[in-house]
Amino acid sequence: MKRFVLAGVAALALVTTMGAANAADLSRPYVKAPPPYYPPSYNWTGFYMGINGGWGFGQSKWSNPFGSSEFDVSGGLVGGTIGYNYQVGQAVLGLEGDADWSDIHGSSSDALCVGVTCETRNNWLATTRGRIGYAFDRVMPFITGGAAFGDIKMTPVAFGTSQTDTKVGWTAGGGAEFNIAGPWSAKLEYLYVDLGKATCDVATCGVSTDVNFHTNLVRAGLNYRF
Repeated sequence: MKRFVLAGVAALALVTTMGAANAADLSRPYVKAPPPYYPPSYNWTGFYMGINGGWGFGQSKWSNPFGSSEFDVSGGLVGGTIGYNYQVGQAVLGLEGDADWSDIHGSSSDALCVGVTCETRNNWLATTRGRIGYAFDRVMPFITGGAAFGDIKMTPVAFGTSQTDTKVGWTAGGGAEFNIAGPWSAKLEYLYVDLGKATCDVATCGVSTDVNFHTNLVRAGLNYRF
């Protein structure tokens, strides 16, 4: 009989303890975990200014009724950039302009230029372009195209004379821009530039001579977005 009494007391004590524990759990306030944090996507909309620099390489061709001579031109360039982007969804539409000091030049003493040495030099180059990009958050590949402006300096070295024409041509290319920190972004781009044909007149070249100039630009840039 004593054993049954002790067993009953023990069972009662266990039940009482479990009930108290459950009551304590029910009295604790429920705290919901905070939602996970997702940083906002980068938005490319806004004005920006920056610098750019790179290398140009292409060809120039001199031609007149007596023949022609075609040769390579190359050199560095550096300058400034200004533009505006407007983002709609992931599409980024923009306008961009730049103006660079240029040292793209070359010369030839072959064919038409034998004994004379024909030199073509570009001292400045500017573009005004539209851009269409697709934003992968902080990375934006783009295509671009528009007008190109620049000078073509033509020098028949043996004559000791030169002539410079300012030309309007076209440009097209593409690249990618990357947000690197806050409002700062960096870009890499390729542009094909064709300034068309200039004419070296009789007073400079001895005979009216057409001079063509086109170049490929590979540039890097650093922009600050407002």
